[in-house]
Amino acid sequence: MQITVETTINANVETVWEAWTNPAFIKQWNAASKDWCCPQAEIDLHEGGYFKYRMESRDGAMGFDFVGQFTRLKLLHTIEYTIEDGRHVSIHFKEDDQGVHISETFDAETQYSEAEQKAGWQAILDNFKNNVESVPHITQ
Repeated sequence: MQITVETTINANVETVWEAWTNPAFIKQWNAASKDWCCPQAEIDLHEGGYFKYRMESRDGAMGFDFVGQFTRLKLLHTIEYTIEDGRHVSIHFKEDDQGVHISETFDAETQYSEAEQKAGWQAILDNFKNNVESVPHITQ
């Protein structure tokens, strides 16, 4: 089963792409809630390249590495990757008069319900949107 989360960001596609792919920016937005953070982000953005994002609770009680390999990249349009557990993720960026529409589709896993997974991934995407739209050094 696949799950899709979506948003539209009031920014141009170059700004959105930079915020999505730059480790300094990834560390600012890559968390589902204020109780979590992303203290480390490594990215080798090319087909066959890897990424590794460290996700941790702010109190240090929990944490995990989110690791994957890029399988397809189309600059300013598409990022596809496989997570280390074998699941596939596809992200599409489409700019129009409303801003940049992001559609992120991922293979579901079996530990959590579809609703929980969708809510978690949507929360991260919403955090991304809020960060891009509110942080002056990203949008300027």
